[in-house]
Amino acid sequence: MEEQEMELEALRSIYEGDECFKEISPVSFQFRIGDLEDSKAFILDVSWPETYPETAPQMSLDAFFNNKLSPDTKQHILSKLEEQVEANLGVAMMYTLFEWTLTSNNEATVTVSSAKKKEKKEQLTKAQKRRMNNRTDNKGELPRGWNWVDVIKHVSIMLN
Repeated sequence: MEEQEMELEALRSIYEGDECFKEISPVSFQFRIGDLEDSKAFILDVSWPETYPETAPQMSLDAFFNNKLSPDTKQHILSKLEEQVEANLGVAMMYTLFEWTLTSNNEATVTVSSAKKKEKKEQLTKAQKRRMNNRTDNKGELPRGWNWVDVIKHVSIMLN
């Protein structure tokens, strides 16, 4: 119990004011890996059992924020974290886990996502590409008002 109190104090001092770290209770934490806008970002929930650090903390990626991650990606991240837990069993490991997760985030999520098949893009015909180019400016953007309704034309049709 004394080890937990010491680690909790250390975590509070290290992550004070860090919006990525959230203390839910003295034995339960959330740590966001990545920026909110980042598609690879996720939230790691960690809870300490009574016998922590002698026993492994409970880790979860079940937060709603993580719904964009595939089950394979979640499993990959958790299995890599469990390897870190096993290597650090018996000592305070939260800082180590969080820092490992921060440095490994891109590697962990990219490895799994690159293993998936890439979606095939729909191919446009030359005529479709030509029409698309004729409608866009040099930056590939449609001109302002391209989808506006010609009011005068519609009013003249309605009057006739």
